[in-house]
Amino acid sequence: MEEGGALGGLARVVHLLVLSGVWGMQMWVTFASGFLLFRGLPRHTFGLVQSKLFPAYFHVSVGCAFANLCILVSQYSWAQLTFWETSQLFLLLLSFMLAAANDLWLEPRTSAAMWALHRVEKERGLGQEVPGSRQGPDPYRQLQAQDPKYSALRKTFFRYHGLSSLCNLGCLLANGLCLAGLALGLQTL
Repeated sequence: MEEGGALGGLARVVHLLVLSGVWGMQMWVTFASGFLLFRGLPRHTFGLVQSKLFPAYFHVSVGCAFANLCILVSQYSWAQLTFWETSQLFLLLLSFMLAAANDLWLEPRTSAAMWALHRVEKERGLGQEVPGSRQGPDPYRQLQAQDPKYSALRKTFFRYHGLSSLCNLGCLLANGLCLAGLALGLQTL
């Protein structure tokens, strides 16, 4: 960033705080909370928690990416962008687009498919067990083999969930690369 940017030092501090804050949130949600909740809660309770957590998570991710883009756009001299400045803008734009896709398109579809799965599972008395606690054959796989509607719902759910996970990892990587670039650009501590 140029020293003579419109907002100067304050903008750089806000940019760093927002970027590091959202990256920390993304690390926690992606690698800690999901695994802990999945292993500790009944299946349907886990789904309920995720359906409440993810919309807020994606809203915050979109807002932070947008704020960072606005800050950087105001700081750069567009006539003389360096490779790093162009890369950082691209990475933050990518993060914004992936977070927006999750927020506006993938999360609502993933949750809708999950609720449809839960309805079918509840009819069969499933959903209250903690994953890994059951012995014997997997009742969900049995239900999938017996019920074509349930099988199709699972495929829909996992397609949207997989796309959402890829978008989330893309945001995490883009923001992590931005942070790494900022750290490598530090002259002194």
